[in-house]
Amino acid sequence: MFTNLGNRLNEIVKSLSGRGRLTEDNIKETLRSVRIALLEADVALPVAKQFVEKIREKALGEKVLGSLTPGQALIKLVHDELIAALGQATAELNFNTTPPAVILVAGLQGSGKTTTAAKLANLIKTRLNKKVMLASTDVYRPAAIKQLETLAQQIDADFYPSNIKQNPIKIAKGALEYAKKQFMDVLIIDSAGRLHIDKEMMREIQKIHASVNPIETLFVIDSMIGQDAVNLAKSFDETLPLTGVVLTKTDGDARGGAALSVWYTINKPIKFIGTGEKIDAFETFHPDRIASRILGMGDIVTLAEEVEQKVDQQKALKLAKKIKKGKGFDLEDFLEQLEQLGKLGGMGKLLGKLPGMNKLPSMVKDQMNDKKFAHMKAMIQSMTSKERHFPNVIKGSRKRRIANGSGTTIQEVNRLLKQFTQMQKMMKKMSKKGMGKMMQQFQNMGGMPKGNSGMPGGFGDLG
Repeated sequence: MFTNLGNRLNEIVKSLSGRGRLTEDNIKETLRSVRIALLEADVALPVAKQFVEKIREKALGEKVLGSLTPGQALIKLVHDELIAALGQATAELNFNTTPPAVILVAGLQGSGKTTTAAKLANLIKTRLNKKVMLASTDVYRPAAIKQLETLAQQIDADFYPSNIKQNPIKIAKGALEYAKKQFMDVLIIDSAGRLHIDKEMMREIQKIHASVNPIETLFVIDSMIGQDAVNLAKSFDETLPLTGVVLTKTDGDARGGAALSVWYTINKPIKFIGTGEKIDAFETFHPDRIASRILGMGDIVTLAEEVEQKVDQQKALKLAKKIKKGKGFDLEDFLEQLEQLGKLGGMGKLLGKLPGMNKLPSMVKDQMNDKKFAHMKAMIQSMTSKERHFPNVIKGSRKRRIANGSGTTIQEVNRLLKQFTQMQKMMKKMSKKGMGKMMQQFQNMGGMPKGNSGMPGGFGDLG
């Protein structure tokens, strides 16, 4: 999400390089390009106009101070306005009520609403350590109730049983009573998705809302829906007292316009974003961090949080001690690193949170795809324990067996072994120099160490 918009904005800023100051002429020219970039990202026209106008007002007469260039001055203005457009501050869930705190989830059919209910339950359960119950009032979509029940079992959350013959309002009331008896902290109710703005269905969800009086009413919207987001957000906001928005499918080819349009339209905060299919691919929405990602500044804070939550700290510590003692880095360790990478959502998501990634050549970005890392894992998993610990024994017949077992080629096995050798050398340097000196290499490429194509461990050779 926002990749194209981020690239366009950075190109626009580059065009200001070498200018002594921001003038009315170059501001006008630049902001016209910004507006086109926003419209191409599916931001609604009124929103794009308002966004650009606010930057224009601030930019006129802006003087470049100290070492700032006109590009840097403008990027700060755009950054600040992006934060404002995305909601200014992080909006936390409200639990200030007598338990159970009821959260009603609403949205169009196909927006990822049911999965969002389960992801939200998982986040509240694991990060906030609260007892959560899920309930479905979707009696119209075949298997919707069963889907939520299966997801509840997957995350080990309580589930209130219901069936398609029941009345949705009665299901909601029954779920609330049952949640009280079970001393639940939170009850999340998944409502039926609408195929379009259906008046009858809207009346139904109003009745559900009135019957359970939720403290949070979240509107789930597909981030790929584009400019339709504005009309949908208005319709739901007029029907329900929304408290926040959840953007789903932000890991796809979404242009990101929905995120910028929704806040401007209904003035309700985006509280969460769905970042993938996995149950834990769900993030709290931080406007400042997202704005930084859009402009290629990275999001180290979120990355650090994800590492703390998802990476096995004991295994990481064990590897660090092993390297420090100079015991060497083998393919078993390499496999473990690839698996840890998968827990962070894969290389694509990892790179999106590192500063300066927008400056990497397209060829390098294309090489850093998760499919190739999956092939690397398959090759290592096709090796014997001896081969993983002593890669030097991997010769002709062994390479052929590994290639056949992993569905790859001998050339790919050779490439993996070459990349592994380069990573071994880097790990050896780390054990001698220590991490402090190694970090001095993170000066170019927006924080990536020098090496093959500027990628760690020679990953630039992935093609």
